[in-house]
Amino acid sequence: MDELALFGGPPAIQKPFRKYNPLGPEEVEAAKAVIESGVLSQFIGAWHEDFLGGPKVREFERAAATYFGVKHAVTVNSWTSGLVAAIGAIGIEPGDEVIVTPWTMSATATAILHWNAIPVFADIDPDTYNLSPSAIERCISPHTRAIVVADIFGQSADMDEIMALAARHGLKVVSDTAQAPGALYKGRYAGTCAHVGGYSLNYHKHIHTGEGGILVTDDDDIAERLQLIRNHAEVVVAGKGVKNISNMIGFNFRLGEIECAIGIEQLKKLKDLVASRQRIAENITKILGDLPGLKTPVVMPDRSHVYYIYPIQLDIVALGVSRDRICDALEAEGVSVYRRYQNIHLLPMYQKKLAYGNEGFPWNQPFCKREISYKKGICPIAEAYNDLTFMGLGLCVHDLGDADVEAIGKAFVKVWAHIGRLR
Repeated sequence: MDELALFGGPPAIQKPFRKYNPLGPEEVEAAKAVIESGVLSQFIGAWHEDFLGGPKVREFERAAATYFGVKHAVTVNSWTSGLVAAIGAIGIEPGDEVIVTPWTMSATATAILHWNAIPVFADIDPDTYNLSPSAIERCISPHTRAIVVADIFGQSADMDEIMALAARHGLKVVSDTAQAPGALYKGRYAGTCAHVGGYSLNYHKHIHTGEGGILVTDDDDIAERLQLIRNHAEVVVAGKGVKNISNMIGFNFRLGEIECAIGIEQLKKLKDLVASRQRIAENITKILGDLPGLKTPVVMPDRSHVYYIYPIQLDIVALGVSRDRICDALEAEGVSVYRRYQNIHLLPMYQKKLAYGNEGFPWNQPFCKREISYKKGICPIAEAYNDLTFMGLGLCVHDLGDADVEAIGKAFVKVWAHIGRLR
């Protein structure tokens, strides 16, 4: 076999992969029609017939509600906005504790801080990378009011256990399903099992409108509050006759008509795009499954995986090679890899407990009932994975064909054949 590219041999992959792009002529025509109509947005930030937006916003929301099997879908201009709206809509108070995963994008936790509530980080399940129900239970205190669950990499968390846990303790659950639109959990779409959930429409997600998000819920009150927070709630509540005005600080989280027109067409493609991603992942698993010291994704039997990222665990003790050394070799062969993911609790903001201003707000306020630790060691599984053993393939960024999958497999096999050389 050829010498490793790391040591001067020819790389297994000779040309870059195509960038992932699910957009086609349908989206072009849909956007063109909106532009020609002259109605790029129709929201009015007051109680008015256009408070809920224009025709494409409403059509997209109806289509999403039907697709995901929920009563309500509410579009927003980013999934970060969606998370902020969701935390506000469930009635979180300053100082309330909200349990969240450290193994996620930062906005999952900062949406909690936005409302001056306190993130409490629980550890992850070693197989799915999602929040562990047992770790959640250990973190529940008399001050806990909610759980934010991230369906990370494309597979749902164990929602039956988490919802049962929430019911026992009177907690609300928000499902951050940014990375898992179209994934199934016991026959239901991921994101729809919580009190409120939703999906990202960011440009590298399964379907996208450039930026954007979709919130989903079966709760009429939560849906109304999401709509209010999205669109200048404080000036709308009086005219609409809303009695509960807590957290009715509104924003401009509105998604435009062009994005919604594109989203309508993208939603039609979701099933096929997910099936294509699953086929790619299954073919990668067939190649990598026999490599020693490498663990391919675990897919639970009661759910499906849509593979935003293809997660891998390395047994660096058995291999006798560090993760960075293996990643260096793979990248030299032309394989783009994630060397780690996230440990949100170790970011400077949490280590210094500085969010608003320079005085420790909100952690230093009287409404915070107890000291919360963010020291290293509170999430040992997430930390060990991040520091030592996790590696991922970004299926979200490339449009891979069969030949590309074969080339990726060839690169892995080549590197594993030279493991002794890497030592």
